Amino acid sequence: MADEQLDDQANDGLEYEEITSDEVDRIVEQLERLSETVKSENIKSYIEDAINSIFFLVYEEDEVLKKDDAEAA
Repeated sequence: MADEQLDDQANDGLEYEEITSDEVDRIVEQLERLSETVKSENIKSYIEDAINSIFFLVYEEDEVLKKDDAEAA
């Protein structure tokens, strides 16, 4: 997904922006805390979509699945 976005950026003439896992972790944590304060299910859904989109900027889906399996064991 991030590679696709980089390809799109290259085609648009935009510069590459490096996103660190620390920044992603921090933003995801803040969005999760925000989600806990929201009453609207629609808004929670949008926040969850944002969390997933931001999370997968630096993490691969298969890494998450492996981590979940290891924690379950």
